Amino acid sequence: MVKNKNLILGICGSPRKQGTDFAVQYALQYASEKFDFNTEFWSVKNKKIKFCTHCDYCIREKKGCINVDDLQELYPLLENTKFLFIGTPVFQGTLSGQLKTVFDRTRALVAKDPEVFKNAIGAALAVGGDRNGGQEIAIRSILDFYQQNHIISVSGGAFGANLGASLWSQDLGMKGIQKDEEGLRSIRKVIKRLVEFKT
Repeated sequence: MVKNKNLILGICGSPRKQGTDFAVQYALQYASEKFDFNTEFWSVKNKKIKFCTHCDYCIREKKGCINVDDLQELYPLLENTKFLFIGTPVFQGTLSGQLKTVFDRTRALVAKDPEVFKNAIGAALAVGGDRNGGQEIAIRSILDFYQQNHIISVSGGAFGANLGASLWSQDLGMKGIQKDEEGLRSIRKVIKRLVEFKT
């Protein structure tokens, strides 16, 4: 499948429509308005997502996942996009369980086509209720997913977005993120880096 080279797929790993949802939507809006990207948004909120049990159906059959659930709408988006912008809230010091399950279930795509993600460009975002509540660990978990699947990971660089975009909600949800100017600036830095790969 030919990748859409002007498309950013934003994935929100939060089961709530609060800070992480706002942050990922903010990133997509900035990318669209400032740099003319096309955007798609997908959230785990209200989705039925079954756990991967490593049944190996995807390995044996090369037809995708045996589970039929709401990930069926995400799979073609993942196959089509060149740019990924994945955000997670911090749950127990790392990424959300919902997002981890999404990552586990992409095994079906790779089993069908080992190069499905090759040379896609990925960036990460994490939202924590505390200033230092696990954002970097959560971001690194997303970057590890990229590394394992041949996705080129980028950050906003030194001085504010070293690994990706890190935000502090102060446990105020969306209102907290709207007030976090440093966090929003880190999102803009990451998007500007993604633009360098746009052709």
